[in-house]
Amino acid sequence: MTTFTPSAPAEVLSTIQWAAAEETPVEILGHGSKRGIGRPLQAEHTLDLSKLTGVTLYEPAELVLSARAGTPLAELEHLLAENGQQFAFEPMDYGPLLGGEPGQGGKNGTIGGVLASNLSGPRRLKAGAARDHILGVAAVSGRGEAFKSGGRVVKNVTGYDLSKLMANSWGTLAVLTDVTFKVLPAAETEVTLAIRGLLDDAAVAAMALALGSSAEVSSAAHLPERIAARVAASRLSSDAATLLRIEGFGPSVDYRVEALKQLLGKADPLEEIAGDASKTIWRDIRDCTPFADAGARPVWRVSMAPSHAHRMVMALRMQAAVDAFYDWQGGLVWLSMREDDPEAELLRGLIRRYGGGHATLVRASAPHRAALPAFEPQPPHLAALSARLKAEFDPKQILNPGRMA
Repeated sequence: MTTFTPSAPAEVLSTIQWAAAEETPVEILGHGSKRGIGRPLQAEHTLDLSKLTGVTLYEPAELVLSARAGTPLAELEHLLAENGQQFAFEPMDYGPLLGGEPGQGGKNGTIGGVLASNLSGPRRLKAGAARDHILGVAAVSGRGEAFKSGGRVVKNVTGYDLSKLMANSWGTLAVLTDVTFKVLPAAETEVTLAIRGLLDDAAVAAMALALGSSAEVSSAAHLPERIAARVAASRLSSDAATLLRIEGFGPSVDYRVEALKQLLGKADPLEEIAGDASKTIWRDIRDCTPFADAGARPVWRVSMAPSHAHRMVMALRMQAAVDAFYDWQGGLVWLSMREDDPEAELLRGLIRRYGGGHATLVRASAPHRAALPAFEPQPPHLAALSARLKAEFDPKQILNPGRMA
């Protein structure tokens, strides 16, 4: 096995051209923080992008940042924080959940990996995901052809938006060499309102009420009983916690918090959490810390309509031993199986029964990852479209073959 470590886009191009000519599979790797997601690869060679680093453009006044694809996410977040800015989509760190340390000493993933896996966090309700903030990319297709899409300005019209096509492709269509993201100012003030003791159905109703108000809630999550104690070093204790985050300028936040308290006055008791304590809670929710137990028990990431997800979880609990908590107003469910069986057929069957959605097997043993579709199987018409895209970008199937299907 050979590991290629290019430090310039031209070296990426020459490596892929060689692999395409030889028709030899290549694993595309950044820091490997998400290597355990998807089917195990059996590639002869590895293309390690961890040395393809560096900020190529940062204009804080223009809200634009460009960097090589292998640049550590932690490095870029630190740079943005120094300038009072952020990636508003709040990309999660998969490291702790998949057996690493938080941040992994700066190895919590690369900016190319952020786009390739379309990362987002609790703020997705308001800000969207990585694909909603990408402005442009430079990449090399599986044909060994370099291409660019988009640009370095927020308003950009390019016809086919190949930049967004790279989102959630997991390195199966092209190798990213450069990415350009829109960045936004960080909030001056952050406050979290916690409602204690609600059951799942009541929590979903409370979150819907808050999100439907004029309070501009940026994040809404529900941690059932005992799960709440697993975030922020047990800051929340074990009682169920329904959490609402309000961000912005100080006076505006104060006004909106008071408005929410009036709206949710019957949902007693209400607890107000501010500053670093609030940030820690949402970071732990973002990174699925309640299930980051250094074990190998299966963990699922399920996306469904918020009004149906908690009903699906209740039905699942009747047939399998499972822990769960909710983000995105209840539309994102993190599930941890207490046994070694991922229960894939049961889970996906219940998702279909309760309105549809998709489930990704984020953590499991290698045998389960090899035997099960980790990503939601596509209906025939979408699978045919995906196959045509794969044939256009990577006809010899040399890039991360078999990872997604």
